[in-house]
Amino acid sequence: MERSRRTIITVLGLTQIMAWGSTYYLPAVIAPKVAADTGWPLPWVVGGLSLGLLVAGLISPRVGSSIERHGGRNVLAFSAGCIGIGQIGLAASPNLAAYIAAWLVVGLGMGAGLYDAAFATLGRLYGHSARSAITTLSLFGGFASTFCWPISAFLMGETGWRGTCLVYASVQLFFALPLYLGMLPRRVPLPSVTDRPGKEQVGTPVQPAAVPIMVVLAATLTLAAVISSTVSVHLLTILQASGMALAAAVGLGALVGPAQVSARAVEMIIARYHHPIWTKFASVSFVAIGIGALCVGVPVVPVALAFYGAGIGLETIARGTLPLALFGPSGYARLMGRLAMPSLIAQAAAPSVGALLLEHVGAHGTLAALAGLALLNVGLACSLGWLIFRRRTLEVQAQ
Repeated sequence: MERSRRTIITVLGLTQIMAWGSTYYLPAVIAPKVAADTGWPLPWVVGGLSLGLLVAGLISPRVGSSIERHGGRNVLAFSAGCIGIGQIGLAASPNLAAYIAAWLVVGLGMGAGLYDAAFATLGRLYGHSARSAITTLSLFGGFASTFCWPISAFLMGETGWRGTCLVYASVQLFFALPLYLGMLPRRVPLPSVTDRPGKEQVGTPVQPAAVPIMVVLAATLTLAAVISSTVSVHLLTILQASGMALAAAVGLGALVGPAQVSARAVEMIIARYHHPIWTKFASVSFVAIGIGALCVGVPVVPVALAFYGAGIGLETIARGTLPLALFGPSGYARLMGRLAMPSLIAQAAAPSVGALLLEHVGAHGTLAALAGLALLNVGLACSLGWLIFRRRTLEVQAQ
C-alpha cells in the first residue's frame, strides 16, 4: 500500500512538473520569439496565458465536483489531453485569433490538471493522511521552472517556438496521459463519514457556522495568488528599475526557486508537529518581509527574494493542506474547486493590473502597493487563525 502511495505521488509529481512547464512557465521563454516571428503584439501573446487562467478559474468548481464524485484519474487525463491538443494548436496557429483559441484549450487543461486538481485527487485518495502527500507533491512542483525553463530555451534554439510547443504536446499526449490512465486508480471509495469533523455526508455544503472561515480562507488564498502572480511577471522589470542590469536581475531572481524548494523541504520534515494554519502564518509573514525588504533597495535584494521565495513555497502547501485540516476529506475536492475559482481569475487579471501600476506609479509605487497587500494578507491570516481558535473553543464547550 505504501509503495503504491509513493508511486502515485511520484507520477503526480512528474506530471505536475510537465504541466506547469508546458503552460504557466512557457510564455516567459517563447513569448518574445513568438512576437518577433509573427508580428503579433507582445501583450496579446503573453495575454494568451491570462485568458487560459481565466478559463481555468471558471471550470474549477466543475473540476472539483467531478473529482469528488469519481476521483482524479479521468479529470487529470482530460487535462493532459487538453494541454497536448492546445499545444498543437499553438504550434499550428496561423494567426493571433487561432493562437488565443489554442490558449483557451490549454486553459481547460490547466483548470483540470494543476495543483488544485492534483491536491484534490490526493485528498480523495488518502483522506486526512493526504497532508504529507500534498507537501511532497508541492516539492516536485517547485522544480518546474528550474527544469523547464532551460529545456524550453534549448528547444527554442533547436526547433523554434512552434517545435517547442509540439515537443510539449508530445510529452502530454504520449507520457502524461498514459501515466494518468495507467497509474491512477479507476475507482476511489468514498471517504468515511467519520473522517470529517462534524460528520457531514459527502457533498454536504459548508455548515453556516463555518461560512466565515470559508470566506476568509478564500480571501487570503486569492490575495496570495494576486501577489505571487504580479511579482512573478514583473519582478525583473522592478529590479531593473532600481538600476540593476538585466543579467544581475535574472541571477537574483533565480534565488526564488531554491528558496521555495528549501522551505517546502523543511515543512515536509516538521509538518507533523503543527497545524497547517502555522504554515499559512509563516507563508504570509515571509512574503510580507520579502516584499517590504524589496522596498528598501538593492543592498537587501538577495535576502528579500529568499524570504519571498520561502513564503510562496509555503503558500502552495498551505493552499492544499489548510482546507483539508479545516473541513476534512469529505467534500474536499469540491471545496478545492470552489477555492480555486477566485484565485485563478485573480491570477489572470493581476499581471495586467501590475503593468498599469508600473506605468502610472513606477516600480517603487508598485512595490508599496504589493507590500500593502502583503500586510493585509497577514491580517487575513490572523483573522483566520482567530476564527479557527473560536470554533475549536465552541466545540469544546459544546461537548
